[in-house]
This record gives sequence, C-alpha cells and structure tokens, in this order.
Amino acid sequence: MLHLRVICPAEVTGDVVALLTEHPGAAHLVRLPGAAVAPPGDVIEADIAREAADGLIAALCELGVDHSGGITLEQIDTALSDAADKAEEDAPGDAADAVVWEELLARTGEESRLNGTFLAFLAIACLLAAVGVITDSPVTIVGAMVVGPEFGPLAALAVGLVRRRRDLVRRAAIVLAVGFPVAMAVTALGTFVGNAAGLFDARALVGDHEVDFVYTVGPWSFIVALLAGAAGMLSMTSAKSAALVGVFISVTTVPAAGYASVAAILGEWARFGDSVLQLAVNLAGIVLAAVVVLVLRRATWTTADAGRPLSEG
Repeated sequence: MLHLRVICPAEVTGDVVALLTEHPGAAHLVRLPGAAVAPPGDVIEADIAREAADGLIAALCELGVDHSGGITLEQIDTALSDAADKAEEDAPGDAADAVVWEELLARTGEESRLNGTFLAFLAIACLLAAVGVITDSPVTIVGAMVVGPEFGPLAALAVGLVRRRRDLVRRAAIVLAVGFPVAMAVTALGTFVGNAAGLFDARALVGDHEVDFVYTVGPWSFIVALLAGAAGMLSMTSAKSAALVGVFISVTTVPAAGYASVAAILGEWARFGDSVLQLAVNLAGIVLAAVVVLVLRRATWTTADAGRPLSEG
C-alpha cells in the first residue's frame, strides 16, 4: 500500500474526493478542510493499492492538482485493515508488477545528481577495486561492486530515453561522463602514491591472477550486463527492490574502471585498453536491457509527465 496526500484548492476538493471514493483501490479517505497553508487549500489523504497509484495520479494531474496544489506518495510498510485488504484485492493487477511512473522518475532523478557524495562513493569503490586488483582478491572486488553507485544514473539514462525526458538523459549522461573519469583519476593517483611508497610490486599485474576476469572482454561480459540491467530495472519498477544487491555484484563496471587506473600507472596499456572496453560493454549492456524492460512495461504507462522538469535541488 501507498499513502497518498493531496493538497488542492477548495473548488477542486469535491472532484478529488469523488475520484478517491469511487476508485476501488483507495481506502481510509480523510478530508481536512482548509488545513493547507502554502499552497492554501484542503488536504485529502488516502491509502491506495500500489497497482492503482499510476491511474490515480494521472486522474489527479488531469484535475490540475499537480499545478494548483501538490501530490505526494509514501510507502506503507504495514497496514492492518479490512478496508485496505479489500482495496488491494479490488485494484486491477498485482502490486509486485505495478509501475508507478512518477515514483520511478523521482527516484532516478534523485539518484542521477552529480554531487560530492556520488563522486566519493564512486572513487572509494574504484579504490577498493584497485586494491583487489593489486592484491588479487576477488572478495575485495565484490566489495567494490557493492559500494559502486553507478546503477542509479544508468537507470536514469534508460528512463529518460524511454520517457523522452531530455533533462533526465542529460543529467545522467553528465554524471557518468564526469563521475568515472574523476574516480579513475583519484584511483590512478592512489596507485601512483602506493607504488612510489613501495606498498606493492610494480609488476603486480604480470602473469595470471584470479581477478583477470575484470578486464577479460567476451560475449559473456555483454550477456551478464544485459541480465543485470534487466534485473535492476525490474527491481526498480516493482516492489522487489532487494534484487538490486544482486545487480551490484554481477557486473564489472567499477572493477574495470579500477583495473584500468592501475594498469595505466603500471604501464600495462593492453590491459588498460581491455579494461576500458569492459567498462563500456557493461555500461551499454545495462542501459540497453533497462530500456527494453521499460518498453515492455510501458503498457501500464498512463501518467503524462513530459512537461514537468526535474528538480535541481
């Protein structure tokens, strides 16, 4: 279930209440006349089935509530109510399969901002990958995969392409185009300092190692990226968000970036090239699969959002 709060002018309240009263996926309707201060108006709250959210938001936007007032959604972890159970039963579809497009746009927009936190996480992940490469530690490589925050902007890029949101595509592309070079530069600097301090042998990449899969490009690299991208987008568009952890530890985006940084400092240019290619293959595969998943799920697309720019805050 989701908790819906609507702020609207008094002259629209009747239409909003009628909409929520008549919809089978809504329950626990509350009306608070004059409770809203800025913007002024009435506050209407209801608990709605997830599978009903997209249609209700579309209907509220048709009433102009998104411009004259406001619409917010919150996740309800527990709801003990016969009315709530009935709403979930009567709402068309299944909660796990429902796509709340406005929620998806808000989430990917939030996760595709270029800020210090994103750059710090990406740099730390690449540094962890570099340590894993130098010490030949697959466990450390997996840790770097989990820490890496790159799936957020990749998902945003896919959503922007499918929804034709140029603002979202531009934001995600800038995050990726700036984030990875910055993180790789920081990792290269760390590798240079470690090499100069004698923390590891300059021939650390010579020979065969357990972590050589990081830079080894082949058909399976693209296949794994496709599967990970599909699983990640399915997770983001449904209630199965726990699957994202599996996505993080199945692709070698961050490890490839870390390996490339180490290889560049140690003069292993062939492996540097293979690592960069591995990075590109994984990024492309994830975005492609995510786009395909969204296109297939677009049958439930009802909410028009093309005119609403992303928040830059």
